[in-house]
Amino acid sequence: MRDHPLFQLTLARLREFYREPDAVFWVFGFPLVLAFALGIAFRNRGPGELNIGVLRGPGDSAVVVALGGGHGLRATVLDSAEARQRLRTGRIAILVMPGAPLVYRYDSTRTESRLARLEVNAAVQAAHGRADVVAVRDDRVVAAGSRYIDFLIPGLLGMNLLGSGIWGVGFTVVLARKNRLLKRFMATPMRRSHYLLGFILSRLLFLVLEVAALVGFGRLMFGVGVRGSLLTLALVSVLGSLSFAGLGLLVASRARTIEAASGLMNLVMLPMWVLSGTFFSYARFPEGMQPFVKALPLTALNDALRAVMIDGTSLFSLGAPLAIVLLWGAVSFTVALRIFRWR
Repeated sequence: MRDHPLFQLTLARLREFYREPDAVFWVFGFPLVLAFALGIAFRNRGPGELNIGVLRGPGDSAVVVALGGGHGLRATVLDSAEARQRLRTGRIAILVMPGAPLVYRYDSTRTESRLARLEVNAAVQAAHGRADVVAVRDDRVVAAGSRYIDFLIPGLLGMNLLGSGIWGVGFTVVLARKNRLLKRFMATPMRRSHYLLGFILSRLLFLVLEVAALVGFGRLMFGVGVRGSLLTLALVSVLGSLSFAGLGLLVASRARTIEAASGLMNLVMLPMWVLSGTFFSYARFPEGMQPFVKALPLTALNDALRAVMIDGTSLFSLGAPLAIVLLWGAVSFTVALRIFRWR
């Protein structure tokens, strides 16, 4: 077994990886840095104070007093030119223009401005004696899995599996072809399938460390838990890693230069980075794009990872997304095996 070509090729891939500090950082360090930065920047702190502008003129002081009774409102009296400039640049959420009637000027496409409109109007109406018709009571809770970091960690895990699979496999193959190393392999008693499978097996060995590092970091730093089975999470990650390694082999099967390989890899990965819901929900895209977006392997993998980590979904309930991931991997590896060139 030790002299088998597949064993030696897998061992060579492992040595190539851990002897490159840059590769180790991009696979293990960069996702942790990104998770920490985005987790801190977008941590749930509530809406905070809303900056409200009040146009200078008759009755502005009464409006400021009324807004002082609102929740989380900070009112500032502004001249006309400054008010327009702050509203245009988003430094105030809404501009209140005193008069009869009061005028609320705001950008209705901004969520913050629409919230400010509700809070400002409630404060103004309460200051003029409006009473609530129905008695209500607030019961504030923080739902598990509802934070942005809970959404982000599975997406970063999927993105990391995509990047390490395509870049890690594709660049190594193209570099070996450029340096005429593949040409020398042709003279050895090694099958083409052994060479390609060596990349797949080496990816699986590093997969445990990749998943453990990112999931463990999310747990320690931000309390991101895994509500589903760890075994299910591991199996989903393995399928995703295999699928993306197949894509990496397919991209590199014919490329002769690093420049050509880089272009092809960016062509494959960039649409998935943007469309597949890594940093924000793909539901924001138009309805007509949804079938295409959901057919992407990273979209299916992200959906499966979030279903396991956030919803606690079992493996048997992930048939649709896992079928998409498996199909991409099987087709990519099969085509790569047929069109692969040594020269």
